[in-house]
Amino acid sequence: MRTFHIQVLPEISQVCPNFAGAAVYAEFQNSLYSESLWQEINRFLAEYRQQYTTESIKEMPSIQATRQVYKRCGKDPSRYRPSGEALVRRALQGKDLYQIDTAVDLINLASIAYGYSIGGFDADKIQGDHLTLGIGRENEPYEGIGRGSLNIAGLPVYRDMFGGIGTPTSDNERTKMEISTCHILAIVNGYDGNRQNVLSCAKYIQKLLQQFAQSTGGIIIQF
Repeated sequence: MRTFHIQVLPEISQVCPNFAGAAVYAEFQNSLYSESLWQEINRFLAEYRQQYTTESIKEMPSIQATRQVYKRCGKDPSRYRPSGEALVRRALQGKDLYQIDTAVDLINLASIAYGYSIGGFDADKIQGDHLTLGIGRENEPYEGIGRGSLNIAGLPVYRDMFGGIGTPTSDNERTKMEISTCHILAIVNGYDGNRQNVLSCAKYIQKLLQQFAQSTGGIIIQF
């Protein structure tokens, strides 16, 4: 099994000294749609909406910490909204979640459940086995999924040996998952520093992959 090493660069440590990350690397079988997964998503959302409102977002450490890091990096979190917050807002506004494919759908469920922005990558498209988490630079090329060219200056960004692959706002087209994807690298971004919650989220992703995508579970990388 492939091994990934993920390094948090000093520029991130300076704005978020307590950053906690975890990544799930696993073999799985993707599908266009999983009826059983969507039954689970709809059940979860019904309970979630009974417990929280859009005002509750202000009290969610995982979301608020990510917003604060954006501001420290020089990015407006309302204009470049982190995906975890965007998903939670959509859920609490009573809107249906986008249905993409099983891999993306289950990551979105985990993101709502824990409030973390989670990068989901086709691990076989990642160049090299070493990833770094740094801050985007001016004019750094980056194509967000469904967004076209994205200005990532001031955004936290994971890079492989070729360049950026993921930010909390949008992952890169170059490493996006497709139906043919059979190896996933899902990265949980804990800017709130809660290592226990970050690990619990990673384990939840493992469980969802096993339950809905025929995975044996894979491995968890903490960093």
